Amino acid sequence: MADQKAKLVFPALAGLYESCAPYSYAMIRFATGAILVPHGVTKILNTPISKFAPNIAAKGLPFPEPLAYLTYFTESVGAACLAIGLLTRIAAAIVGIEMIVIVILFQWQFGYFWTNRGYEYALLWALLCVAIFFKGGGRYSVDRLIGREF
Repeated sequence: MADQKAKLVFPALAGLYESCAPYSYAMIRFATGAILVPHGVTKILNTPISKFAPNIAAKGLPFPEPLAYLTYFTESVGAACLAIGLLTRIAAAIVGIEMIVIVILFQWQFGYFWTNRGYEYALLWALLCVAIFFKGGGRYSVDRLIGREF
């Protein structure tokens, strides 16, 4: 029974599914990082650390200025590494931890939906990062190209 394939609703698409399947994980990993990069770049270009750090301090977190720098780094460099699959597990862990902090400290009070400043997307990013952390860079990653998984 385990060897039995599910019947496709559109059998004519079987070839397309089979030919694209090897790239699906790389697309998910790339999108997870690449969609976050503009958030980091926008912060770097438009919001000085001196204006961002008070948001962190207001939540009672220690060392708001270093955490602001870490946020900028995570959402730009860390996200870019995630997208290309370089130091993938480290990048996924850092981004995932940031997203969990965002969910709990910054967005939980607004509820689930992003349209109400809720935690919907930060939670999705966190869960994607957990999955990427366990899988690593995958077949189409810089980690694989250099022969090292971190």
